[in-house]
Amino acid sequence: MSVTNAAGFVAAGVVAGLKSTGKNDVALVQNLGPNKAAAVVFTSNRAKANPIIWSQQVIGDGIVEAVVLNSGGANCYTGAFGFQTTHATAEAVAEGLGVSAGDVLVCSTGLIGVGGQDFRDKVIGGVATAIPALNDDGGHDAALAIMTTDSKPKESVVQGAGWSVGGMAKGAGMLAPGLATMLVVITTDAQLGSADLDAALRSATRVTFDRLDSDGCMSTNDQVSLLSSGASGVSPSLEVFTAAVTAVCADLAAQLQADAEGASHNISIETINAVSEDDAVEVGRSVARNNLFKAAVFGNDPNWGRVLASIGTTDAAFDPADLDVAMNGVWVCRNSTPAADPATVDLKPREVSVTIDLKSGADRATVWTNDLTHAYVHENSAYSS
Repeated sequence: MSVTNAAGFVAAGVVAGLKSTGKNDVALVQNLGPNKAAAVVFTSNRAKANPIIWSQQVIGDGIVEAVVLNSGGANCYTGAFGFQTTHATAEAVAEGLGVSAGDVLVCSTGLIGVGGQDFRDKVIGGVATAIPALNDDGGHDAALAIMTTDSKPKESVVQGAGWSVGGMAKGAGMLAPGLATMLVVITTDAQLGSADLDAALRSATRVTFDRLDSDGCMSTNDQVSLLSSGASGVSPSLEVFTAAVTAVCADLAAQLQADAEGASHNISIETINAVSEDDAVEVGRSVARNNLFKAAVFGNDPNWGRVLASIGTTDAAFDPADLDVAMNGVWVCRNSTPAADPATVDLKPREVSVTIDLKSGADRATVWTNDLTHAYVHENSAYSS
């Protein structure tokens, strides 16, 4: 049920004709309250789509009545007409639900440059279809509607003591920090204000979505929204609530990684004994973005030299002559020299782990990525055709 698992939420996913496949492509999630508090985290890309620009204004007062999402067009770099389309979409939702357009978040995903009159007409038509279809079992249909190159919907639920958190996500490529080419809606019936929601969401995304670096590319449309209905009447501690939101985000991030375009390996890169968490993240991200390393994993080649070369490009504190690297639990490099025979490393399974010991401190962090495959190149070379 994902976003409708929490009490006080209804959702719908409908066909508006944006996708050539004829599948669901417009989703709507409504918060029935009594609480309407929300928090949102946006892409850090300076090139922002019209829905991001709109939604950044909406969340200013911490109140959100509904979220409308479409796949099949990013409505990015479509000029003033595109922003007017975003505004018109929010107005259509507001009129149908009897709320203010200034309390409606708008999200779009798809090809940049798509957002003309035909796009507008189909999105507005989709809104008109979605409003009467809203129901408390519509979460799955909504999750289907936001898919683009995804092969499957992404949904997650965590139960608290008398309250719950549920979420849906889309994303299968351009997964990089500052969120990813993903749209995420998380709902809860816990009773919390917008400030607590914001703190919990930022804490959760920092260690989940922001460390998913599938291909080093950052989208223009990334948005993670957290809405509270307060319908349970329960107010958990911020610590307990943050843990639940983090669990949902981690689950959704893992599903995004597993569905990355064309990938044949899921790679977790854990950097240990770093001077700081920032150093550990920097090292892990450098390896995650090394195409030579990613290509080696695709070829089942435990080429640890490419790991050390990536570490060397960072500003992290370490001794280049004293680094250890393990792949799938086999320490193939000790003290920056060959150790165990790389032939003993089995990289055929989809799950691959890399451990990097900087021997410089006590902090650690994990970054997640995928290998670089022929299928990834093919899919992205033909994305707009």
